[in-house]
Amino acid sequence: MPGGGAWVRRGEWLEVMPGRAVTSEADKEAAADRWLLETAGMPEKLHTRLRREGGIRLQGDRLRLALFPAREAGIEPAWDGAGAEVLYEDDFVLVMHKPSGMAVHPDGSGTATTLDHVVAAHYAAAGGGIAVRHIHRLDKDTTGPVLYAKNEYAQLVLDEDLRQKAVSRQYAAIVAGTVPASLQVIDAPIGRDRHHAARRRVSPGGQPAVTRITGHEPLAHGTVVTAMLETGRTHQIRVHLSHAGHPLYGDKLYGGPAWVTSVAERQWGSASPAPESASPQRSAPVLPGARGAAAGSAAKPQHEAVTPAKTEERQALHGELLVFRHPWTRRPVEVADPWPEDMLRLKGILSAT
Repeated sequence: MPGGGAWVRRGEWLEVMPGRAVTSEADKEAAADRWLLETAGMPEKLHTRLRREGGIRLQGDRLRLALFPAREAGIEPAWDGAGAEVLYEDDFVLVMHKPSGMAVHPDGSGTATTLDHVVAAHYAAAGGGIAVRHIHRLDKDTTGPVLYAKNEYAQLVLDEDLRQKAVSRQYAAIVAGTVPASLQVIDAPIGRDRHHAARRRVSPGGQPAVTRITGHEPLAHGTVVTAMLETGRTHQIRVHLSHAGHPLYGDKLYGGPAWVTSVAERQWGSASPAPESASPQRSAPVLPGARGAAAGSAAKPQHEAVTPAKTEERQALHGELLVFRHPWTRRPVEVADPWPEDMLRLKGILSAT
């Protein structure tokens, strides 16, 4: 498998040892270029710029690359990201758990803290100098992992991987009814619903959309479905499963049944509000330096604290596994994200006879 192999970061520089592929050649600079483009897989546009700017240096058997120049975050840090936590991190990538009730990025409609704000705070606590670059998104009330690129190299490679469908996202959904084992692929184009601005619908004139159903776990009062996306349309899993007659629990937008919080509520259809303990209980570790930064941040813009969505207000959908090829080594990286407490509780209630 091609890739750059082991690396050491030295400030703004990446240091690698390409071995005899470079050192045994008479023209070592040309050999280094070939190794970067053909073996490591460096994007050609970035390679050209680094060569022009002196960002590629061969020193004996070591090749140094200026891959970590300091950059502005591009968004103000916010230290109030309750429920967000780091699932995986190295010099190139960061994977964050996104809680319910938190958008990935600002949409201009308010001042609520987003995952991008939380990531900016995480970077600032580690010394800063990293731009916030998310590679994909999740719906505001869907929980799960979100992948971030920590430098331009990673962003270029991962963006291309996403276009080539080389980033795999596995979701768990709790849906109404008994989903037949024969339902394995939903291939139905998705477009906007002209009757509702926020809603999407299956439409012959929509964009191609394919969802693969890879697992079925029947419950006494519903089904746990494992789904994987071949395309990434807005609300895709929600639209497709609703179209198939199995809307997600809690998904009012697409006709899903109400999210129940007790066996009694399931039996009697109680509309009483969920108890406080029904909110997701997943907690994040305090980011290093967060308290000190918050104490001295009076001049920073204030963001509204994020409150996890009430269970009756969110769809029962969670991203449980993210698989991608590391942008430098090109080896597979699998990041699992445990189910949040609210979905575990719902599954237990719907399993009871």
